[in-house]
Amino acid sequence: MAHAASHPTALSVNLNKVALVRNTRHLGIPSVTRAATLCLDAGARGITVHPRPDERHIRRHDVFDLAELLQAWPGREYNIEGNPFHNLMDVAREVRARGLPLHQLTLVPDSEGQFTSDHGWSFPQDAERLRPLIAEAQALGARVSLFIDPEPAQMAAAKAVGADRVELYTEPYAAAWDTPERSTQLERYRAAAQAALDAGLGVNAGHDLNRDNLTAFLRAVPGVSEVSIGHALIADALELGYTATIVDYNRCIADAFA
Repeated sequence: MAHAASHPTALSVNLNKVALVRNTRHLGIPSVTRAATLCLDAGARGITVHPRPDERHIRRHDVFDLAELLQAWPGREYNIEGNPFHNLMDVAREVRARGLPLHQLTLVPDSEGQFTSDHGWSFPQDAERLRPLIAEAQALGARVSLFIDPEPAQMAAAKAVGADRVELYTEPYAAAWDTPERSTQLERYRAAAQAALDAGLGVNAGHDLNRDNLTAFLRAVPGVSEVSIGHALIADALELGYTATIVDYNRCIADAFA
């Protein structure tokens, strides 16, 4: 087993795309648990899955198989994300009923058939319906992170509703990477992260982060505890292999703090 890296931002690997490829045949390959093992062994500090109701990628059994795997990796975290008004809470309840690890639930406002996550929660509109589910998730022993747009004014409201962290939705930053808007977007995320920290929230980030844009993001945006990366990382792994890919993403993170 590789030791987890010591830099302040943890890399959590989203395995949805591994499951998506596997689901195109009935052979069980590529293996989601094997992918998780290789990523953890290479130094990933967490595993993320997003089990959607239609099971187009991660299936219910994958959630439990991975939770069982994580028992052998103390110090690494299991993050399950999804819409708490769909299937997320049922999955979380069963994970804990089986006595399996669940470190973080990331609540995402996806519609059932949504192609990919593309917006965060809104306050005060979503506050009262989220409040009891956040409390239940915490009672299950999970940290709660809310997927949220980088709007500084929303952070105190996220804290007030009971969240432990926010996950900043980073697609607008990624889309601006090769444009004159990059610096404007970085300032937007810097301000949002600082507002979250000032409100007493932890800060995560994710969506379209990759080896090109990750270091600059972490240099500019304060206090990011975790980045959750799936599509780009798995695409890189198809060319480089899991081990070299995780090593290079961890290099990108370390370079931000050098």
